[in-house]
Amino acid sequence: MKCKRQLSGMIFEWTARSFTLISMIALITILGVLFLKGSQVITWEFLTSEPLDGMTRGGIFPAIFGTISVTLLMIILALPLGVASAIYLVEYAGTGFLARTIRAAVNNLAGVPSIVFGLFGVGFFILFLGRNIDKVLQTGLLFGQPAMLWAAATLSILVLPVVIVSTEEAIRAVPLSHREAAYALGATKFQVISRVVLPQSLPGILTGAILSVSRGAGETAPILFTGCAYFLPRLPVVTIPYLNIPMINPLDQFMELSYHLFIMATQSIDAQATRPIQYGTAFVLITLTFLLNLSAISLRIYFRRRHKRR
Repeated sequence: MKCKRQLSGMIFEWTARSFTLISMIALITILGVLFLKGSQVITWEFLTSEPLDGMTRGGIFPAIFGTISVTLLMIILALPLGVASAIYLVEYAGTGFLARTIRAAVNNLAGVPSIVFGLFGVGFFILFLGRNIDKVLQTGLLFGQPAMLWAAATLSILVLPVVIVSTEEAIRAVPLSHREAAYALGATKFQVISRVVLPQSLPGILTGAILSVSRGAGETAPILFTGCAYFLPRLPVVTIPYLNIPMINPLDQFMELSYHLFIMATQSIDAQATRPIQYGTAFVLITLTFLLNLSAISLRIYFRRRHKRR
């Protein structure tokens, strides 16, 4: 009987190792092909110039700028809402019917296909919210059209379950004794949350930000109808009057790497001519996502070490 259990254990272990090895080989192959073929077109001009001649020449700087801008705007919109929702679920909602309903809704939201988020963004943010803002403010068609703001808002809803779940787990990991000690010293509920719970759960909150960047930076369907453009050589930038300071214009359309790659691969006039640019764009997108994640990981390590020193 013991030999049978050992044999089954060995079979399961080697099966798991084999599947892990297959996954690693597939990942290394994909990254290797992208590196070998993408690095051949990566030049300073390719990274810093605008596209030319229907995307058959020139660079992808507007797409890089748009990807970074919409990802940062997505984090700015999603992180406060997700953290506030997690705080409510852990610290206030308890285990009642309302809390169970909210958690079920968050779990179901995580399973919704991304194209559905894109259609929701068009219907709610652009046609309903944007058009009504235009009617109230009498601004013509300023808010009621595809724009970076609505694309980022759609992506923020897409990544909201990731932020909520990771933040909720981080808050639950804070020992109950720390809360009780703060209450014993006369701290209010708000003081306990802001000065005890949130500082200790900050690394977990940043984990949610890292996962949201990984999920949102490469999505194409949610921004397909909400603000992305294929050929837009100019940057979505506006100059502040009297100060002459350029800033991102959230009400303008933008180029984005994943959408740019999708259009070149499926709807280009000459897909073979743009094949090197496709590999270069994919390589830049993966590298950019890695750098954004690395920045968030560095912040998480910094706050974790600072908390340990305290």
